[in-house]
Amino acid sequence: MNERPGDNPPAGNSAARQAFYDRIGTLSMAPLWESFHDLITPEPVTPCVPALWNYREVRPHLLESGGLISAQEAERRVLILENPALPGRASITHSLYAGLQLVLPGEVAPSHRHSQSALRLVIEGSGAYTSVNGERTLMEKGDFIITPPWSWHEHGNDTGDPVVWLDGLDIPLVRFFDASFVERYEEDSFPETRPVGDNVARYGSNMRPVGYEAVPARSPMFSYPYVRSREALERMRRTEEWDPHHGLKMEFVNPLDGGPAMTTISTFLQLLPKGFAALPYRATDGTVYTAIEGSGETVIGGETFAWSADDVFVVPAWAPHHHRAAEDAVLFSFSDRGVQRKLGLFREWKAEAPA
Repeated sequence: MNERPGDNPPAGNSAARQAFYDRIGTLSMAPLWESFHDLITPEPVTPCVPALWNYREVRPHLLESGGLISAQEAERRVLILENPALPGRASITHSLYAGLQLVLPGEVAPSHRHSQSALRLVIEGSGAYTSVNGERTLMEKGDFIITPPWSWHEHGNDTGDPVVWLDGLDIPLVRFFDASFVERYEEDSFPETRPVGDNVARYGSNMRPVGYEAVPARSPMFSYPYVRSREALERMRRTEEWDPHHGLKMEFVNPLDGGPAMTTISTFLQLLPKGFAALPYRATDGTVYTAIEGSGETVIGGETFAWSADDVFVVPAWAPHHHRAAEDAVLFSFSDRGVQRKLGLFREWKAEAPA
């Protein structure tokens, strides 16, 4: 009977195997069997770790950066929030980037556009602006603002105080696909094309202009004012039952099709009432949280992180966690859940309430 390759391998052949690996290595090949169990794991494995950035500790460094480089020179004056386990990667999770951006009074961060999708969550300041394709939106604390991919955008501050916001982008995801492009506009500002607030007026009232042709998977709204979102949570408080894992949690959506507001980043807002203690939860999407109001703590993988307004923290993928609110609290969060759902990868686990 003919023997097949691999039948009855000789015992103690580690030297022969290594010699074989060395030979095929010169051909840019490697044996799958040596790494199979690390590549295809029984459940998610991530190098990312939980972390928290206390805004009161970070803010002085952010303001100091304003004296070291101008918004014009920097193009975007941002301090990146790097996951401690991913130094030098400009990543807060495997697929997402986060940073804190500062624009001082009188400054303009010049207009450009890029492949990456971006969000802004206003942390501090009132009355500065972001312009998207020539339409300005004024920025107030808690506002969620989108820069869709390949849209001209700039930021300016005509007020007398600094403005700070949290940036969230899909930079690592776009980098993974080798699909990054960027273009600078020839002037600092893109010409104004619509009045302030036009996108909310057109698309934010469950109506759309007749004849409007939707851009697939892109919300025509790029500004979601916090005052309106907060009011929606308060209305829900009076009529809805609390979810035992999330409190009252809403997802920002594209008003035309009900899908995620962004193509690659899912965004959420949730209300945790004073004294609320969530049941443990885990999901495959690593998630970045920002406390807009209130204070509390989140237990992530057994480690407790106390947070208050303006702090940022990250929950790695598949890490068990639960929130506890010391007072009424509102959390904004973003993750790659929408992408995972489209690819059929998203999973979640919820602890059951005790009998």
